[in-house]
Amino acid sequence: SYWGENGPGPAFLPFWLGAAMAVLGVLLLIGASRSTDPGPEWLPRGEALKRLSLVLGATTALVALLNVVGMLLGTVLFLIVLMRFLDRTPWPLTLLVAVATAGVNFLVFSYWLRVPMPTSVLGL
Repeated sequence: SYWGENGPGPAFLPFWLGAAMAVLGVLLLIGASRSTDPGPEWLPRGEALKRLSLVLGATTALVALLNVVGMLLGTVLFLIVLMRFLDRTPWPLTLLVAVATAGVNFLVFSYWLRVPMPTSVLGL
């Protein structure tokens, strides 16, 4: 509900954030339509397109396989792909960051906040 007995309800913040985003979007559209400068191309080419495709592909794979590989292993694999193959980060640092990030995710969400996270077929 938008408003409850004691004040704003759960729909209050999303409503006003959406309204603010809509107003800002209209202002951007008006500003862009008045500009004579076409600006940069909106679709990247060459190496930038390859990097964008890698990020979109890795994100899509993570979402599609989340119930199979689980959140912990999925986070590790996702970060390995992005750090190693996108940024060419050395393997030791890549593995350290990926495992540490998955561990922090587990501690914060599963252990502390008790949010159920998808688990893999291995129980991870």
